[in-house]
Amino acid sequence: MSDREEEFGAQNAVTASEENDDAFETINVPISSEELPESGQAEGSESEVTPSSEGHTTHVKEENDQSFLNEEPEDEEQFMEEVLFPKRVSYSRRNSVKHKFTKHDNAVQSAKQFSHAGSLAFLDKIKAIKESLKASMKDPLATVKVVLFPMGQEIIMPFKIDTIVKYLKDHFSYQLLIPSDTLQIRYAGRILKNNETLLQYGVKPQDIVQVEIFSTDPDLFPIKRIHGLTDASQIITVKVQTGIAQYQEVPVEIIKSDFHKPFLGGFRHKITGIEYHNAGTQTVPKKIPEKDNVFCRDTQTVFLRKKLQQTTNTTSTQMTKIGVYVSNMTDKLVTPGKYFSAAEYHAQRLQAVIVLQTYYRQWHAKVVVKDLKRQKMLRLKWEAEEELRKIREKEEWIKLDYYRRHNPQTKEDFEVLYNALELWRQEEFARINQSFTGAERKAALCELLEKETQIIASIGRHRYIANMANREALIQTFLDKCSAPKVWRTFSGKIIEMDTQFTIRARELQNIYKCIMLKNISQDERLDVLLTLKHTVKEHECKLTQEILELIDREVDLMMRGVKHHNLEGLRKRIATLFFHYIKTPLFNPEVARHLKVPQDPLMFSKKVDFCRSCRLYLPRTEFAASAGPGPPPHGRPCRRCSALGQEAWQRQSFLKLKCLLQRLHSAEAHYEDDPKIAFLMQLQDIQYLVENIWASQSVLSAGNDLNDLVLVRWDRSLEWSPWNCILLTKDEGVAHLKLTSIEEGYEPLFIHKIKHKHILAKNYFSHIPVLASFILDDGEIDEIRKKYHSETTPKMIVAQRPSP
Repeated sequence: MSDREEEFGAQNAVTASEENDDAFETINVPISSEELPESGQAEGSESEVTPSSEGHTTHVKEENDQSFLNEEPEDEEQFMEEVLFPKRVSYSRRNSVKHKFTKHDNAVQSAKQFSHAGSLAFLDKIKAIKESLKASMKDPLATVKVVLFPMGQEIIMPFKIDTIVKYLKDHFSYQLLIPSDTLQIRYAGRILKNNETLLQYGVKPQDIVQVEIFSTDPDLFPIKRIHGLTDASQIITVKVQTGIAQYQEVPVEIIKSDFHKPFLGGFRHKITGIEYHNAGTQTVPKKIPEKDNVFCRDTQTVFLRKKLQQTTNTTSTQMTKIGVYVSNMTDKLVTPGKYFSAAEYHAQRLQAVIVLQTYYRQWHAKVVVKDLKRQKMLRLKWEAEEELRKIREKEEWIKLDYYRRHNPQTKEDFEVLYNALELWRQEEFARINQSFTGAERKAALCELLEKETQIIASIGRHRYIANMANREALIQTFLDKCSAPKVWRTFSGKIIEMDTQFTIRARELQNIYKCIMLKNISQDERLDVLLTLKHTVKEHECKLTQEILELIDREVDLMMRGVKHHNLEGLRKRIATLFFHYIKTPLFNPEVARHLKVPQDPLMFSKKVDFCRSCRLYLPRTEFAASAGPGPPPHGRPCRRCSALGQEAWQRQSFLKLKCLLQRLHSAEAHYEDDPKIAFLMQLQDIQYLVENIWASQSVLSAGNDLNDLVLVRWDRSLEWSPWNCILLTKDEGVAHLKLTSIEEGYEPLFIHKIKHKHILAKNYFSHIPVLASFILDDGEIDEIRKKYHSETTPKMIVAQRPSP
């Protein structure tokens, strides 16, 4: 062998050794004793060069295997870190691996001593070993999902598939503080032994597998939960395209964060349609560092600097003198003007001010006149609108009055009719007295009486029709009240409704009554309604129920005989009326007792019953009108029915306008926050006396006598409304009166004295009312007036003087 060939062989050997060093840098798993024969056989079968070189190669490999086996127990803990966490391997570990393979380098150096033919074969053998080592030294990682039984905790971690299971068991033995021989690892239903690997069970690199760890002695060594681990982490394998028809599998760890990731949009490939998300949606945001000192003295103080900005201006004047000539061609001759004194200056300024004031006053006058014109225009427009509004309200009132006269429905409507009848009668009576005398007068009066009788009969017919129309509505309202559930409001504002057994019974009877009153139904449906009514009434036996049953049987018999429906209307009305009496009986319908006007307890009549001297009947006090004004006690007044009859017979007054006036008073007082009481105690008769007798039914300011346009407002706004603190005005006058801040400034003393006199009259009248007397008992003014005008009623004692004997 020549020197050049030896040098070339040495360089190849060195290169091979360096490549082996690089290959060994990636080797993290030592070769186990069980794998040694297999590797030896593989190498023996692959390398067949010469017997001498083959033997030497086997010797070298045996030394390397022995070096691995000898050093395996020494660095077991460091090796476990490499197996479980290959990314954490330090540089010192690779240096130690290089040191372990120095024997292999010595074997390569000793190969130089062989012959030239043997050295070439040896280099080929080294190259084959390098290729095999590169193929076996790839990082065969798999994602292992470890489940701890019986806790169910899941731990995801990378693990080498060619590493024995003993290292995985030792790792969790350290974490769980349990001996490793007590732990068992199960994969796919089979128990893994300590010297077995995942590769033997068909697990490939980058695969995801699940193993289970449990204790063989759970009573003595139970498996507990491992704290401090991230349960939400997960490792997946993502296939990434690196080129044309080239893909690379990359393990990606997914960390589920505890905050809501905002959607920041993304991108979509126009050709492939693949969507790419922004990196901000896949990463945990960085925490903003806290600033300890954000305030300092420099930001809280102000620095002032004082610097002069005036520049110097140096000038000089040169005069003609010996040796110096100054031209006077540009000089100007300045002569003094007329003297302008201070008085003349001030007079000139005064004249200028007068001119300015003249123009300003002219402009101001134009503005004021323009504003006055605008206000006048607005005032005229408002007056026109108010006039139209009053005309419109009057027309609406006339239309409403006309409608009430032609279609009377309520009590007030019939009062208007009787009042109109009385006015017409008085006009005709006055005309007859003026036009006729003697027999002609009597004949005209008889004719007038006959016409009045006909009109009263016509009004009576209208009243009957209205009462029949209102009767059904009143009955339905009464039944709705009886069947309504109990309602109350909780402290939270929620409304609660509750049905009792009595309300349910009342609702059932109401439904039956509605079915009875139905018209235009078939014969079969009518028979079903009557059958239901019959079963309901049969529950109680009395004279009323027997009569209802007889009428039901009679109607059924007539219907079977073919009697027409219009011939059965009277019979059906009798059945409906009797059944309504059945509903109003508390024995059959207990809920109706709460809504009857007549109490069911006879003992309650003793103190709440009065005698009517007109109809000679004992009636409850609710049938008598409650008047706040002075008059006879309730037992001396007529009842409501007798009062209405007397009203229709000879009085025939209309209280509709007074009722509207009282309603306006109530609505006005409801807006005050001083809790008014007297205004809501006033009755219609009291308002009539106050308006007609005290205020003469007209406005005290403008003497307007239209009651539809009059209102009773407070005289002193700060005090509660009362008959002795009110004034009768029109609506516009009332609004203006309430805007006054002081009564003394708004009215003259004579007018104020007149109003106070009317207040004293009202006090004197309403002081006899027990309800209103408590509001004026402490008034000293009324007591002084009574003492002044009332004579002393105390009887005088007269002492008889006997003559002396």
